[in-house]
This record gives sequence, structure tokens and C-alpha cells, in this order.
Amino acid sequence: MKFPLIVFLIISVLIIFPTASGQISNEESKQKSIEVRINSAGDVQVIHVINPMDSPTEIKLIDGEKSNLKVKGELGNDVKYDSIGKNESLMISPSDEFVIVGYDIEDQLRLIDNVWTWDFRYLESTIFVFPEQVDLVFVNNRPAYLGEARGITCHGCQMILEYSLDEPKLMEEVKIQDMKFLIETRTWGEKNPISFDPISKEINFEVLEKNRMVTTIIPVALMSEPYQVFLDGEKIFFQEYFSNGTHVWLNMRPQNSGEISITGLISPEITLDPPETELPIEYVIFGLIIIGIIIISVIFIKQKK
Repeated sequence: MKFPLIVFLIISVLIIFPTASGQISNEESKQKSIEVRINSAGDVQVIHVINPMDSPTEIKLIDGEKSNLKVKGELGNDVKYDSIGKNESLMISPSDEFVIVGYDIEDQLRLIDNVWTWDFRYLESTIFVFPEQVDLVFVNNRPAYLGEARGITCHGCQMILEYSLDEPKLMEEVKIQDMKFLIETRTWGEKNPISFDPISKEINFEVLEKNRMVTTIIPVALMSEPYQVFLDGEKIFFQEYFSNGTHVWLNMRPQNSGEISITGLISPEITLDPPETELPIEYVIFGLIIIGIIIISVIFIKQKK
């Protein structure tokens, strides 16, 4: 499904997410805005809004195989232009109104292991608008929680963009004495169930695949900051990137499979008494046999006397 050309742009409230690469200011640019719209099927439409200009102006387009290229004035009239290279840039004729350049990109956004991925580079501020189902994106491995927003703005943008649709979400219950806590995990990777160790005060689970994003949503009534994350006892990098006051979102990308342990400050309302150790049934039976033998021996000795 392809996008129609959008003449008038209505931009929602967006998260501002700067990257480390260089920036080009709006004063230096001939463009008012650049917007990348992505739908749930992975179709990509790009819209450039060009400021009025009194001389021919070259506009660099975003890399990729392009189709449905249209260049129109803000009132819908065609604007003359010449293509440079394989639609790498356009030379647009002078115009006393805003010019809207719209096109689709066919080959840049790719689905890799259920994650949509784009190695993106365009050295002007670019707005990305995602499908409604998306509430979490990753820019150069850094998570950005969208919440009610529909997108992000990338400044002087050079990034690896990643996001997924319908990522599996698993709610698991942790019991501590008479208290119950729900912990949510989000990942496309395989993992074993979550447990809580009252002695080491750790949340534990095993990841069975390497290099998979794992988001763990922890109730602060159970554990609050400062957090640490370990893989098989070795500290690993993680990001605490969102908190709504009752839960905190922790994200990690273990480079190997193994046992994940999360530590933090346990709520003072939780009493962590060591669990009572139950004797194995074999020991109980053996003890009863010994007691029985002793009783029989005592009775036998008394009868002899």
C-alpha cells in the first residue's frame, strides 16, 4: 500500500531525540521540513517541504530506490525540476510558494529477525512518524519510549533505526512470602521464566539467544534504583530509559545467552527472611526407621531383663 502525496502537513507532538552527528540549522537549509512516514507494512513515504526560492535550488533526496516522485506547489500545481543522477538530488525551479516533494522508498527499511531496521543517513533534521502500534524505537541501540507521541525528530541524522510490531509481551508473577508482583518482559528472543532470589535479592531469568533486545518492566514497589544487570555474574550494559512512577523500564541486549540477574534497592516493606529448608523425604523415612529400630531395641532389652 502506497501513501498519497500530502500537501498540507499536520505534525503531532514528537519526541526530540538528538544524535551525536553534526547538525545543519534551518537557516542554512532551503528546506522547511523533512518527514519520513512509515506504515505497518513497512512502506516508507518521504515528504520534503521547500521554502519559497527566487533561483533554482538543488535538494538532496534520501538514499534508496525511489518511486511515485511528485513535485508540486503548496496549492497543488506542478513545479518544474530536473533529476540529478538516479534521483539522488533534484534541481527545482524558482517558486514563490512552498514546494512539496514526495516519493516512496522501496529498499532501505528491512525486516531482520522480526525487527524493522534502517541504516539511515541524512544530514538535516528529519521527522520520523511510526505506525500507531509502535511505542518503542531504538536509535543506535538507545531506546526511546514514544508514549502518546507518534514519532521522533533526528538532528543531523546518522543512525541505525530499529523498531518492531507486535513484540511478544510476557507477564510473570513473582511471589515473596504473602506478596505478589508482576514483571513484564518484551523480547523476540527465547527465555526461561523469571524468578526472585530472596537471599541474593536478585531478579533472575535465562536468555537462550544472543544479541536480542530484552525490555524488563519492574514494579518499583519490588525493586528501585540504583539497578545493575549481570550476565552469568559479569556486569553488562543496560539502559533505564522510562519510569511512570510505579514501574521502570530496563533495556539490555546480551551479546551471549546465559543467566541474567538484575539487582536494585529492595522495598523496605518487603521482609526477606531466608526460606525454611525442608528435609528430603528420604531423610525423613530414614530417620523414622532409625527411631523405630531404637524403640524396638529398648523394648527387647527390657523384656530380656
